[in-house]
Amino acid sequence: MALIKDTSVEEVKAAADILAVVGGRTQLRKAGPRYVARCPFHEERTPSFSVNPVEKFYYCFGCGAKGDVITFVRETEQLDFAGAVEWLADRFNVQVDYEETSPEQDARRKRRERMFAVLDAAAAFYERYLWDSQAGSLARDYLAGRGLNEDVCREYRLGLALGGTTLARKAVERGFTRDELAAAGLVNRRGNDYFSGRLLFPLADARGRVLGFQARKLRDDDPLRAKYVNSPEGELFRKGDLLYGLDRARAAIAKQERAVVVEGNTDVLALRQAGVEPVVASMGTALTERQLKELSRLTTRLWLCFDGDAAGEAATLRGMELAAALGLEVHVVALPPGFDPADLAEGFEQRLGAAESYLLYRTRIEIERAADRQDGFVRVREVLSRFEDSPQRQEAIRFAADRLDLPKETQAGLAPRVGAAASTGRVSPRLLDAGARLERHALAGVTAHRSLVPVLAELTPEHFDSEEHRRLREQLVGGGELDPELDARAAAEGIDERTAEELLLRLRERRIRRDLADADQERTLELQAALARIRSAIEQLASAQPISR
Repeated sequence: MALIKDTSVEEVKAAADILAVVGGRTQLRKAGPRYVARCPFHEERTPSFSVNPVEKFYYCFGCGAKGDVITFVRETEQLDFAGAVEWLADRFNVQVDYEETSPEQDARRKRRERMFAVLDAAAAFYERYLWDSQAGSLARDYLAGRGLNEDVCREYRLGLALGGTTLARKAVERGFTRDELAAAGLVNRRGNDYFSGRLLFPLADARGRVLGFQARKLRDDDPLRAKYVNSPEGELFRKGDLLYGLDRARAAIAKQERAVVVEGNTDVLALRQAGVEPVVASMGTALTERQLKELSRLTTRLWLCFDGDAAGEAATLRGMELAAALGLEVHVVALPPGFDPADLAEGFEQRLGAAESYLLYRTRIEIERAADRQDGFVRVREVLSRFEDSPQRQEAIRFAADRLDLPKETQAGLAPRVGAAASTGRVSPRLLDAGARLERHALAGVTAHRSLVPVLAELTPEHFDSEEHRRLREQLVGGGELDPELDARAAAEGIDERTAEELLLRLRERRIRRDLADADQERTLELQAALARIRSAIEQLASAQPISR
């Protein structure tokens, strides 16, 4: 990169407002001649970060971070010195001059500057056609139909491409060359405008510089079948590097220490309009490592929001897994099928608050996809074995153990240590079927000892997982005919009356343990007391006579 002249560096320092820059990362409060805040470089509850607005430097008494406004931008935006100076120059409208370089370097720099300039001019041109022309009425109606107001659409610089040579002709009149237009992805090989009759979303880098566009179809007779078309990959534009709206959301992501990732551009606009600011879009594809690393410079906490139809797709799951593998704290907001975040923007914070951890979400998905309980056990164990122990991992283990109805002796096998061969070995089907056997033996005991029917009636259908066992319970409670198979089982297993009574207590105990997982504090105390009473009753039965099995 070409060297920036010292005079330009000093001009940038003089023009930059350090309070505006730092205030984009942390909430500043005036304290005498200085401003204080919680440090953006380390976790703390009491503000120890101080900013001197006159001398334009900062210092943290907690972690020792210090420097001027250029250093602050370098650290927070992950830029080198020249990049930080250019970032500040862009923001505070300062012309940057460079030292003499080789003709080749100078030509490359000027070419990039020209491409940035023509892309920004194109964005402004498209904006005017969207809002100021009669031809823009269809696009404006579409946006209004999506509930998007003009303010948020203007903030994100939405535009309209008419097509033909409308843009190319105007750009050439302003002094841009055909080669520059082609390199920026604004014209095709024939010299016509690359986009035609489509709503345009400018795609910018972290500094807000337009690198390309994503274009949405507005008419059914559009010659291009795809709903969305992107600028061609080139010198500046690489879709896998960008997240839509990141330039607008960076400050909010850093301040709130979270990023909300959705699929579509209109989802970003709708959530932003509803007050959810740290939101970006993956533009309909799975997250890439480059996109995730860009986000990780700002936060380690991600909320991934996908519609119900897309959330289970392999590509989407790979993006989630990649984020988790990079050490990010991932939460998943699974929306109802047929809905996207834009449809549910109002009150979306409540959905974010109810999000599942990635491991819990992935565990649920694997169990739902499994052919049987044995397959579900193997699938869950494979996922959990890749992650170190954590509260989220323990939550997923408890969920799987409950959903698969695993006895205690098998639960440890759900989460082998990281690096262990998760796919080796099988769990005995007899152990996995322990829950079903408990239900059937309890019903068999009541069949053989009808005096226990009132005790069975106190149990609800929810105490049984099997639909067949729920039906048999209803039949026994209702005084229906005896099931010969249950009667024979009671005799074969030697289930006497006390054993049957204990089995019914075990069903109560299992139900209470499940309820405890979701209970509030008051309900937890109540359930724990009930659990203690049941355990006492079981111990009394056990001490009265050995339990047959």
